[in-house]
Amino acid sequence: MSILKVARMGHPVLRMRGRALEKSEIRHPLFQKLIDDMIETMHEYNGVGLAGPQVHEGVRMFVALLAEDPDSKTDASVIINPEITPLAGSREEGWEGCLSIPDIRGMVPRFTDISVKALDREGRNIELRLKNFPARVAQHETDHLDGVLFFDRMTSMQSLTYLEEYSRFHAKDDD
Repeated sequence: MSILKVARMGHPVLRMRGRALEKSEIRHPLFQKLIDDMIETMHEYNGVGLAGPQVHEGVRMFVALLAEDPDSKTDASVIINPEITPLAGSREEGWEGCLSIPDIRGMVPRFTDISVKALDREGRNIELRLKNFPARVAQHETDHLDGVLFFDRMTSMQSLTYLEEYSRFHAKDDD
């Protein structure tokens, strides 16, 4: 496995809509290696999600830790061609960061209860119901597949902060 280069804000790949994958592509050994490399890259950079465009692959796929507890040691989920449906109208603002925008955090409104229809790493249909933090992660990563960065979802730039200041002044609010 390999650690992949992560595209940073400003690279055009982050603003392009990813192409949907065919089931026949998913089972190909090179695609399976990409999945494994993305999981390893996500862990290497202490991320909770990583989308294809972030590693210069213009496809509709992401890997993410979708357990309710992001620190749990559960395996990463592989989500291909996701379709998200909000299950409740309520949104909540929460802190987000991004491996493609290192050392920056901001408050982003997201739906708190969603359904995700997708394919798994074997090309099988799956449907997940996600709430709270896992729902936030899935929406953030799906945005990457549409060329959207978390800045684009912020309702105000007032909360925009560097990670160091987030840790000093805001992280204690999350406890």
